[in-house]
Amino acid sequence: MEVEGGDPALAMLAARIRQLRLSRKLSLRQLGELSGTSASFISQLERQRTGASTSTLNQIASALGISVADLFEERAGAGHAVLRRSQRPALPPSHGCRKSLLSRRPVQDMEVYVGEFEIGGSTGPDLYTHGGAHEMLVVLRGVVEVSLGESRHMLEEGDSLEYPTSTPHRTENVGNSRAEVMWIIAPPTSARVELDQYVAWKPLAAR
Repeated sequence: MEVEGGDPALAMLAARIRQLRLSRKLSLRQLGELSGTSASFISQLERQRTGASTSTLNQIASALGISVADLFEERAGAGHAVLRRSQRPALPPSHGCRKSLLSRRPVQDMEVYVGEFEIGGSTGPDLYTHGGAHEMLVVLRGVVEVSLGESRHMLEEGDSLEYPTSTPHRTENVGNSRAEVMWIIAPPTSARVELDQYVAWKPLAAR
């Protein structure tokens, strides 16, 4: 469908999709594959040569880790938004770990999470990967062991570790008290369906 130029809404949409795609280091082909379209279609969309149905925009938004509404919302200027600890969206505790989302949605240039571990808690029994981004883990308290492929790293409060998210990794609390870490990932690797699982924060048992 050929679209006439000069439509401000289409121009904003095209620019936003391109900005989000580049911030996630996705090629036209990669975004096309993730969204079930094609490199040619994404290219035409970014150049305002074609429009897209609501369902297609939903697929593109999901591939970028945002909602359709976020595609049409201009990025707010730098602000000073405060996220209280009691307001953190979080996943249900699993394997003795609760993971909370600190980044405000829509997540764009980076995503930040905090993991709180019971004694012996971990991110799960298996090592995992997610995308091809850069990740930093910072220990906020306690002692954890981070597995990176075949290597093991013992980290204490204040220590940090950087690695590609494509490297299989796992974190476990190996200390005798609760542990807390922060993950900083750029560009974001979580899809919208994953971010939607984060709900209202609920305190763990007594600290």
